[in-house]
Amino acid sequence: MKTQRNALQQLALHGGAKAVARIDGVGRPKIGIEEFLSVAKRFGFSKRTVRAIEAAIRAEDLGLGPFLGHYYANLRQTSVEAFEQLACDVFESKYALGVSSGTGALHSAFVAAGCRPGTEVICAAIGFYATAAAVIQAKAVPVFCDVDASLGMDPKKIEALITPRTVAIAPTHVMGSVCDMGAIMKVARKHGLNVIEDCAQSCGATFRGKRIGTFGDFGCFSISSYKIIGGGEGGLVLTKTKRDWERANQFAESGGLWRPDRFAPPRYANELFPGTNYRMSELEAAVDVEQLKRLNGFVSRFRKVKRQITSRLKTYAEIVPQMLNDAEGEVGYTIRFYPATMDLGKHIVDALQAEGISAGFRGRNAKPDWHVYSNMFPVTLQTSAYGRECVFGCPHYLKAGGQVRYARGDCPVADDLFDRMISISTSQWFAASDCRNIAVGITKVLDAYCTRDSAGAPWF
Repeated sequence: MKTQRNALQQLALHGGAKAVARIDGVGRPKIGIEEFLSVAKRFGFSKRTVRAIEAAIRAEDLGLGPFLGHYYANLRQTSVEAFEQLACDVFESKYALGVSSGTGALHSAFVAAGCRPGTEVICAAIGFYATAAAVIQAKAVPVFCDVDASLGMDPKKIEALITPRTVAIAPTHVMGSVCDMGAIMKVARKHGLNVIEDCAQSCGATFRGKRIGTFGDFGCFSISSYKIIGGGEGGLVLTKTKRDWERANQFAESGGLWRPDRFAPPRYANELFPGTNYRMSELEAAVDVEQLKRLNGFVSRFRKVKRQITSRLKTYAEIVPQMLNDAEGEVGYTIRFYPATMDLGKHIVDALQAEGISAGFRGRNAKPDWHVYSNMFPVTLQTSAYGRECVFGCPHYLKAGGQVRYARGDCPVADDLFDRMISISTSQWFAASDCRNIAVGITKVLDAYCTRDSAGAPWF
């Protein structure tokens, strides 16, 4: 009896029997049929089709199902890694970081670029408020620069805003168009400043043959349902150097998951610091990989449609089309022009809409819009989630001589053009007949209210 008990107690390590020779419980996938079907239902399939999909899936042995995390997936390449590699190829960038949103991309880039208490970032007066908001989240203060007739940051007005507190310039490529990156980079390099490009509204555009997002030190993109490509919420950061990529990743990863040895001590000064979690989801990345493959097609169709319409238009004494810093490089999903007066603009838009053309115009007494600096109330009210003293009233900022104010009139060109511009939306799927009919409608309306002038500003 004692001998038998000793044999049972002998460690398997020393030749005894294993205490757990097998597992009788049968595992089921954590991510299984129900989750797969929920995605199918989100596509709007009919009940009949969903039942057919379910029958096909239940015929398969899913085992324990897929592991949908970016790390430790035991895959040759995760969806996020595939997205990042494809982004490097598409944008011809050395480094790419997939994140959860365009705002997450901006926040990570501003932190990596050196934003901290007591610093300032020069932002464009026109562009979604998320850019300035991300500056504040990075504990720096946004300073708005006026635009020119392209609606992009005016390079001639940047230098007057540079102070010893300035650490970066953040141009926004607005509504499918591109900034004059050659001139902006010249100013930035002269003063040793980082450049963070906000490319959310113009993904795929180029300037002088080079993709936007690759001129500055950081290029930030929104890959979401509301942008040119994207199926849900996602973002992308492009960098030129590995150190910038690592610093942005450190902030976006809230730790060191990205490092070869996750828990190791710092390999160099300031490598490790507490961050947040802007990690891109594997599900989002799986969609965005396919979306990114389609980018060139999307952009080329938009460009073709705009050219087919504008090439048929006449020039007028009372109309100035939006200035294009690169007519061949813009995405061009909107046709914009400036009427001589607000009253004229109202007449033109009413007439265009009556002709069946999708046209918009803010005009006088327009509602607030967070795409223009003076209406960005979360910024202009100088508050933050932690109180005014955390950023605008920060002792570091005040000691450095910082004092900022925001009011309509600070950027007069933006004030004027944002309210006065007429925007005509296009679709990449317009047929040649649609482009012809729209051009006929625009000409019909402009002929009724304006004067043809062969010396007028050209459309492209």
